[in-house]
Amino acid sequence: MRVVIQRVKRASVSINNEMYSSIQQGILVLVGIEELDNFEDIDYLCGKISKLRIFDDENEIMNLSVSDIKAEMLVVSQFTLHASTKKGNRPSYIRAARLVIAIPLYEKFIEKLKSESGLNVKTGKFGEMMQVELINDGPVTIIIDTKNKE
Repeated sequence: MRVVIQRVKRASVSINNEMYSSIQQGILVLVGIEELDNFEDIDYLCGKISKLRIFDDENEIMNLSVSDIKAEMLVVSQFTLHASTKKGNRPSYIRAARLVIAIPLYEKFIEKLKSESGLNVKTGKFGEMMQVELINDGPVTIIIDTKNKE
């Protein structure tokens, strides 16, 4: 499982030119699920994401988490995070999980992130063509891949 976490001043998801969900200060989490992912990956990521200290404290040092400051989270599914570009110029998505695997893991990821962080987690809509807008704060962008824990 791979995530791209972006600290944002605000972010939103639109579908068919209509606002679907939006947040103010917080984090945008793009999540890619691959065939070999499981519930252990979800536990690991949700613990990391909710405790990741990427917000400034009173001394302007990144020492606070999204949970600490009671910010908002927006989670968007992004199968293209598992694109392989080793051969040719057309990315291959063969590592991305099939829907029968990806949807239950995505739903469990959101549920676990809510319980782990204690925050309301907003989402995009799995499988839809979405337009994601954000104002990256910093910019701060963190990539975590559960296959590279060590």
